[in-house]
Amino acid sequence: MAKYLLLKHYRGAPAANNDVPMDQWTPEEISAHVQYMRDFAERLEKSGEYVDGQALAPEGTWVRYDGEGRPPVTDGPFAETKDLIAGWMVIDVDSYERAVELAGELSAAPGAGGKPIHEWLELRPFLHAAPTVADCHAGG
Repeated sequence: MAKYLLLKHYRGAPAANNDVPMDQWTPEEISAHVQYMRDFAERLEKSGEYVDGQALAPEGTWVRYDGEGRPPVTDGPFAETKDLIAGWMVIDVDSYERAVELAGELSAAPGAGGKPIHEWLELRPFLHAAPTVADCHAGG
């Protein structure tokens, strides 16, 4: 099994076929979209391929370590992740091909007018760390 991150972007990806911003959707359209996402995750939970997923709130803050004392906090002036990433889902699948298949299906979530968005999703494999000495001696 291999883990993949599916990233939903607000902007930065090529335009979706049904490219109406969510803040212009009706409450019913938003509910249908959220239900599609829940149904998708539930199906993947049953197949053992779902790890986790969340929609992200639009607000956010940049924080970094800047030596001793209170870390600096800012809201710019660089590209804001909160403006770019709408949500994410982690899947654990048998192959890259299965990850692509599921990303394509997730891309068809309904949007404005109940029509599939056909949005572009970013598919990123998890980086696998080299085994440690403890891993090599596990179980034995």
